[in-house]
Amino acid sequence: MHPMRDRDGRTAGRRHHHPRRGHPAAFDGPTGHRRGGRGRAARGDVRAAVLLLVAEQPMHGYQLMQAIADRSGGRWTPSPGAIYPTISQLEDEGLVAITAEAGRKLVTLTDAGRRHVGEGRETWADPFAGRGTADPATDLRDPLEQLHAAVRQIARTGTDAQRAAAANVLADARRSLYLLLADGPEAPGA
Repeated sequence: MHPMRDRDGRTAGRRHHHPRRGHPAAFDGPTGHRRGGRGRAARGDVRAAVLLLVAEQPMHGYQLMQAIADRSGGRWTPSPGAIYPTISQLEDEGLVAITAEAGRKLVTLTDAGRRHVGEGRETWADPFAGRGTADPATDLRDPLEQLHAAVRQIARTGTDAQRAAAANVLADARRSLYLLLADGPEAPGA
């Protein structure tokens, strides 16, 4: 008897590995860096950022996320799934206290937290520093998002001829980008 197979030819009952949940395919090559995400940071960076911000003034979780985004120039915006567990851990360690204010949980440093920040501040890496060495002029996310918006608009409202022309423009852009890699940092034909 042959095992049942699904549409993709996989054996039925075999578990599918989610690419972000520990499967080796979730990592790029030998460097071990995760693919995808927008400005993700290690939990330790979130921890340092929360402590440094709360040392300046008490904040609630959403304010912390916004302050981190502001301080990092928009390069890093931690998710609630990173902020709130970090706050809970810091509370368990006695470094922060959480109080309810206007229906929100306000995070403040405890005396132990102030001592911890005072002792560690000079040795901690700046959690708000750039996520790499790229300056805003070389950040490709914004131009890519703008291109994507234009393509979506053409796909929704363009004529067949406009969609065909857009497909050609995109194919040319892809080729030009690969030529940049082949020729080095200068633009092709420059």
